[in-house]
This record gives sequence, structure tokens and C-alpha cells, in this order.
Amino acid sequence: NEAISEFFGFTMLSHRWGGSEPLLRDTEGKRIYGLRGTDGVAKLQNFCILALRRGFRWAWSDSCCIDKDSSAELQEAIGSMFSWYHRSSLTIVYLADVTGTGSLAHSDWFKRGWTLQELLASNTVLFYAKDWSPYVNSSATNHKTDPTLLKELCKATRISEQHLRNFNPGMEDSRSRLCWASHRRTTRPEDTAYSLFGIFKVQLPVLYGETAEDALGRLLAEIISRSGDLAVLDW
Repeated sequence: NEAISEFFGFTMLSHRWGGSEPLLRDTEGKRIYGLRGTDGVAKLQNFCILALRRGFRWAWSDSCCIDKDSSAELQEAIGSMFSWYHRSSLTIVYLADVTGTGSLAHSDWFKRGWTLQELLASNTVLFYAKDWSPYVNSSATNHKTDPTLLKELCKATRISEQHLRNFNPGMEDSRSRLCWASHRRTTRPEDTAYSLFGIFKVQLPVLYGETAEDALGRLLAEIISRSGDLAVLDW
């Protein structure tokens, strides 16, 4: 079992999307290292090289491992995303706007909606700067357990060490969980709600085209129905 787990262990990429990310149709059936042309391709290639160097045979990126032209696959991916990151052996966080230590909290990565659940769900995380060098402590195996970096993460996210180290999805302290996301933004307004489904452990329809208010309204109604906590209406 240990040998099987090691063979199928996988690493996932957490990043701020740019304007030229390669999609599934750009990469399917092609050799990743043979692709040319964009910063997004270079990022994917560097991620795969890093994963290989760390001993992984499998690497996953949301940009090109989901068929976004399929509404059914997109629905399944959004509903499964938290568990995928939780089951990963390692999440590599790429901070394209960080060039040195001490600047972690200023990264745009901490202002995006989807990266919140990626941080909370992942058991093992390593942060990398713009040049793909480790943000701190190159010998560390998990930045979530590095005392110095953990303090920076608490400051940047307003989340306690306890939740950063060992987060459990669900309805507990729902208002605080909503507050963690309150300063974050998503490109599509509806994703403000969809990016929280995994954190609250809910399965709701993904209805792109609805307003952000309607999407959040459905999420809040589900939270209140399950938890009875009306305080979530004031977050």
C-alpha cells in the first residue's frame, strides 16, 4: 500500500491566473515541454519540472486539467476541488509577484477567492517566488509548519494558526469563515460563492450567469438551514 501511495502521489499548483494560461485544448495529447509562446506555458513547464525534481510522477494544474467547455465536468471539478487539494501530497504555491522574503502578505495570491480553499485544504504547502526559488527555508518540507512563515500567513490571511495547520470543512464558526473571504475577489462574480462550497462542505448547483447576490444567497440559505446560525447574515 505504501508503494502504491508513493507511486500515485501527486502535487497540485496553486497560483494567480494570468492572461495567457494554457487550457486543456492547448495541452491535450501534446508534450508540455514542447509548447511555446506564453508566460502561462512557462509557468506550467516550471511547475512540472519542480514536481519531477521533488519526486512526483503526477502533477495537476487547474488551468489545463479541467475541461472548462464541459459544464458537467466544471460542476464536478468545483464540487471536488477541496478534496483534491486535501488529498494531494504537496501543493506548490507560485507567487508571481514576490521577489524576496518579507513581501508574502502583499502578494495578489492572498486577494483571490479560489486560493483560500487551496490553502486551507492542502496539508503540505511550499511557497515559491517569481524565479521559482523557495520563498524561505529551502530545506523545509512543509511551510505550513514553519513557525516564521506561519506567522506571516496568519497576518496575510487573518486566519489562526490552528485553522491553517489543521482545517476541517463544515459549518463550525460560519461567520468567521465568511469573513476570511470578505476581502478576496474573483474574476467571475458568481465564483465568490462557488469558491466557498468546499470550505463549508456543501454541494450546490453551479449556475454560471446568475448574479453574485443570488449565488451567495443560495450559499447562505444552505448554511443557515444546516447550522441555524443567523449571524452569517452580518459578515
